[in-house]
Amino acid sequence: MSIRVLLADDQAMVRRGLRLILEDQPDIAVVGEAADGAEAVELARRLRPDVCLVDIRMPRLDGIEVTRALAGPGVPDPLRVVIVTTFDLDEYVYGALRAGALGFVLKDAGPALLAEAVRAASAGDALISPSVTLRLLKHLAPARTTKSARQPAQPLSTRELEVAKAIAAGRTNQEIAAELFISLSTVKGHLASIQGKLGVRNRVGVAAWAWESRLMDPGA
Repeated sequence: MSIRVLLADDQAMVRRGLRLILEDQPDIAVVGEAADGAEAVELARRLRPDVCLVDIRMPRLDGIEVTRALAGPGVPDPLRVVIVTTFDLDEYVYGALRAGALGFVLKDAGPALLAEAVRAASAGDALISPSVTLRLLKHLAPARTTKSARQPAQPLSTRELEVAKAIAAGRTNQEIAAELFISLSTVKGHLASIQGKLGVRNRVGVAAWAWESRLMDPGA
Protein backbone atom coordinates (compact mmCIF):
# COMPACT_ATOMS: atom_id res chain seq x y z
CA MET A 1 0.00 0.00 0.00
CA SER A 2 1.32 3.45 -0.94
CA ILE A 3 1.65 6.20 1.65
CA ARG A 4 -0.98 8.80 0.68
CA VAL A 5 0.35 12.37 0.89
CA LEU A 6 -1.31 15.79 0.73
CA LEU A 7 0.87 18.74 -0.35
CA ALA A 8 0.13 22.25 0.94
CA ASP A 9 2.21 25.14 -0.42
CA ASP A 10 1.17 28.45 -1.97
CA GLN A 11 3.78 28.18 -4.76
CA ALA A 12 2.74 25.96 -7.66
CA MET A 13 6.36 25.32 -8.69
CA VAL A 14 7.24 24.10 -5.20
CA ARG A 15 4.24 21.77 -5.13
CA ARG A 16 5.26 20.40 -8.52
CA GLY A 17 8.82 19.81 -7.32
CA LEU A 18 7.66 18.05 -4.17
CA ARG A 19 5.24 15.92 -6.19
CA LEU A 20 8.00 14.86 -8.58
CA ILE A 21 10.30 13.91 -5.70
CA LEU A 22 7.66 11.94 -3.83
CA GLU A 23 6.08 10.18 -6.78
CA ASP A 24 9.53 8.98 -7.78
CA GLN A 25 9.31 6.78 -4.66
CA PRO A 26 7.59 3.41 -5.21
CA ASP A 27 5.75 3.54 -1.88
CA ILE A 28 4.46 7.15 -1.90
CA ALA A 29 1.52 8.67 -3.79
CA VAL A 30 0.38 12.32 -3.79
CA VAL A 31 -3.42 12.40 -3.46
CA GLY A 32 -4.04 16.14 -3.32
CA GLU A 33 -2.60 19.66 -3.43
CA ALA A 34 -3.64 22.80 -1.57
CA ALA A 35 -2.57 26.36 -2.40
CA ASP A 36 -3.41 27.90 1.00
CA GLY A 37 -3.92 26.89 4.61
CA ALA A 38 -7.70 26.87 4.65
CA GLU A 39 -7.81 24.66 1.57
CA ALA A 40 -5.24 22.37 3.19
CA VAL A 41 -7.44 21.85 6.24
CA GLU A 42 -10.54 21.21 4.11
CA LEU A 43 -8.77 18.76 1.79
CA ALA A 44 -7.02 16.96 4.62
CA ARG A 45 -10.27 16.42 6.52
CA ARG A 46 -11.98 15.16 3.37
CA LEU A 47 -9.20 13.00 1.93
CA ARG A 48 -7.70 11.75 5.23
CA PRO A 49 -4.18 11.31 3.79
CA ASP A 50 -1.56 9.32 5.69
CA VAL A 51 0.75 12.35 5.81
CA CYS A 52 0.27 16.08 5.20
CA LEU A 53 3.30 18.04 3.99
CA VAL A 54 2.63 21.65 4.95
CA ASP A 55 4.52 24.88 4.25
CA ILE A 56 4.87 27.44 7.05
CA ARG A 57 4.01 30.65 5.21
CA MET A 58 0.69 30.39 3.37
CA PRO A 59 -2.32 32.67 2.85
CA ARG A 60 -5.45 32.47 5.02
CA LEU A 61 -3.96 30.00 7.54
CA ASP A 62 -0.24 29.50 8.11
CA GLY A 63 1.37 26.10 8.54
CA ILE A 64 1.29 26.19 12.33
CA GLU A 65 -2.44 27.00 12.33
CA VAL A 66 -3.02 24.19 9.82
CA THR A 67 -1.05 21.78 12.01
CA ARG A 68 -3.00 22.78 15.11
CA ALA A 69 -6.30 22.27 13.27
CA LEU A 70 -5.30 18.82 11.98
CA ALA A 71 -3.09 17.42 14.73
CA GLY A 72 -3.23 19.71 17.74
CA PRO A 73 -4.40 19.03 21.29
CA GLY A 74 -8.05 18.12 21.40
CA VAL A 75 -8.29 16.96 17.78
CA PRO A 76 -10.27 13.70 18.09
CA ASP A 77 -8.70 11.88 15.15
CA PRO A 78 -5.41 13.69 14.45
CA LEU A 79 -3.63 13.53 11.12
CA ARG A 80 0.14 13.27 10.70
CA VAL A 81 1.71 16.57 9.68
CA VAL A 82 5.25 17.32 8.51
CA ILE A 83 6.30 20.94 8.08
CA VAL A 84 8.39 21.58 4.95
CA THR A 85 9.85 25.08 4.79
CA THR A 86 12.74 27.26 3.67
CA PHE A 87 12.66 29.15 6.98
CA ASP A 88 15.00 27.67 9.60
CA LEU A 89 13.72 29.72 12.54
CA ASP A 90 13.43 28.51 16.14
CA GLU A 91 9.99 30.10 16.56
CA TYR A 92 8.67 28.07 13.63
CA VAL A 93 10.24 24.83 14.86
CA TYR A 94 8.92 25.14 18.40
CA GLY A 95 5.53 26.40 17.19
CA ALA A 96 5.14 23.51 14.75
CA LEU A 97 6.14 20.83 17.27
CA ARG A 98 3.91 22.31 19.97
CA ALA A 99 1.03 22.36 17.46
CA GLY A 100 1.45 18.61 16.89
CA ALA A 101 3.76 18.28 13.87
CA LEU A 102 5.61 14.98 13.56
CA GLY A 103 8.44 16.43 11.50
CA PHE A 104 10.17 19.61 10.43
CA VAL A 105 12.14 19.41 7.19
CA LEU A 106 13.95 22.14 5.30
CA LYS A 107 13.25 22.30 1.57
CA ASP A 108 16.96 22.13 0.80
CA ALA A 109 17.42 18.95 2.85
CA GLY A 110 17.25 16.79 -0.27
CA PRO A 111 14.90 14.17 -1.72
CA ALA A 112 16.14 11.30 0.48
CA LEU A 113 15.40 13.11 3.75
CA LEU A 114 12.02 14.31 2.49
CA ALA A 115 10.97 10.76 1.61
CA GLU A 116 12.30 9.47 4.92
CA ALA A 117 10.32 12.12 6.80
CA VAL A 118 7.13 11.00 5.02
CA ARG A 119 7.81 7.36 5.86
CA ALA A 120 8.64 8.20 9.47
CA ALA A 121 5.46 10.25 9.92
CA SER A 122 3.38 7.51 8.32
CA ALA A 123 4.74 5.14 10.97
CA GLY A 124 3.96 7.63 13.73
CA ASP A 125 7.62 8.56 14.19
CA ALA A 126 9.26 11.98 14.10
CA LEU A 127 12.01 13.28 11.87
CA ILE A 128 13.51 16.75 11.97
CA SER A 129 16.13 18.12 9.57
CA PRO A 130 19.58 17.36 11.00
CA SER A 131 20.68 21.00 11.22
CA VAL A 132 17.51 21.83 13.17
CA THR A 133 17.83 18.75 15.39
CA LEU A 134 21.39 19.61 16.35
CA ARG A 135 20.50 23.18 17.27
CA LEU A 136 17.53 22.09 19.38
CA LEU A 137 19.45 19.35 21.16
CA LYS A 138 22.40 21.58 21.94
CA HIS A 139 20.02 23.56 24.14
CA LEU A 140 20.23 20.51 26.43
CA ALA A 141 23.97 21.05 26.93
CA PRO A 142 23.71 23.46 29.90
CA ALA A 143 21.32 21.05 31.65
CA ARG A 144 23.64 18.08 31.25
CA THR A 145 25.79 19.15 34.17
CA THR A 146 22.84 19.13 36.58
CA LYS A 147 20.57 16.49 35.08
CA SER A 148 21.41 12.81 34.88
CA ALA A 149 20.29 10.99 31.76
CA ARG A 150 17.82 8.16 32.23
CA GLN A 151 19.40 4.75 32.46
CA PRO A 152 18.32 2.30 29.76
CA ALA A 153 16.32 -0.75 30.79
CA GLN A 154 19.16 -2.84 29.31
CA PRO A 155 22.67 -1.65 28.41
CA LEU A 156 23.10 -0.62 24.78
CA SER A 157 25.52 -2.71 22.73
CA THR A 158 28.61 -1.13 21.19
CA ARG A 159 26.89 -1.02 17.80
CA GLU A 160 23.72 0.48 19.29
CA LEU A 161 25.81 3.21 20.94
CA GLU A 162 27.37 3.96 17.55
CA VAL A 163 23.92 4.24 15.99
CA ALA A 164 22.66 6.44 18.84
CA LYS A 165 25.63 8.81 18.41
CA ALA A 166 25.05 8.97 14.66
CA ILE A 167 21.38 9.83 15.22
CA ALA A 168 22.36 12.56 17.69
CA ALA A 169 24.76 13.93 15.05
CA GLY A 170 21.80 14.33 12.69
CA ARG A 171 22.51 11.38 10.36
CA THR A 172 19.68 9.81 8.37
CA ASN A 173 19.20 6.04 8.36
CA GLN A 174 20.79 5.82 4.91
CA GLU A 175 23.83 7.80 6.05
CA ILE A 176 24.23 5.62 9.15
CA ALA A 177 24.09 2.48 7.02
CA ALA A 178 26.80 3.82 4.72
CA GLU A 179 29.05 5.01 7.56
CA LEU A 180 28.82 1.79 9.57
CA PHE A 181 28.83 -0.53 6.54
CA ILE A 182 25.55 -2.18 7.50
CA SER A 183 22.22 -2.56 5.72
CA LEU A 184 19.32 -0.12 6.05
CA SER A 185 17.18 -2.83 7.62
CA THR A 186 19.91 -3.45 10.22
CA VAL A 187 19.95 0.26 11.08
CA LYS A 188 16.18 0.18 11.55
CA GLY A 189 16.50 -2.90 13.74
CA HIS A 190 19.11 -1.22 15.94
CA LEU A 191 16.95 1.93 16.16
CA ALA A 192 13.92 -0.09 17.28
CA SER A 193 16.03 -1.86 19.90
CA ILE A 194 17.51 1.42 21.17
CA GLN A 195 14.06 3.02 21.46
CA GLY A 196 12.80 -0.01 23.38
CA LYS A 197 15.73 0.02 25.81
CA LEU A 198 15.47 3.78 26.38
CA GLY A 199 11.68 3.88 26.50
CA VAL A 200 11.45 6.66 23.90
CA ARG A 201 9.06 6.95 20.94
CA ASN A 202 11.32 8.20 18.18
CA ARG A 203 14.81 9.20 17.02
CA VAL A 204 14.49 12.65 18.58
CA GLY A 205 14.20 10.95 21.98
CA VAL A 206 17.25 8.81 21.17
CA ALA A 207 19.23 11.91 20.19
CA ALA A 208 18.21 13.76 23.34
CA TRP A 209 19.35 10.80 25.47
CA ALA A 210 22.70 10.71 23.67
CA TRP A 211 23.33 14.39 24.38
CA GLU A 212 22.19 14.09 28.01
CA SER A 213 24.44 11.03 28.45
CA ARG A 214 27.48 12.95 27.16
CA LEU A 215 27.92 10.55 24.26
CA MET A 216 28.52 13.58 22.06
CA ASP A 217 31.35 14.94 24.20
CA PRO A 218 34.77 14.80 22.48
CA GLY A 219 36.39 11.46 23.16
CA ALA A 220 33.15 9.85 24.33
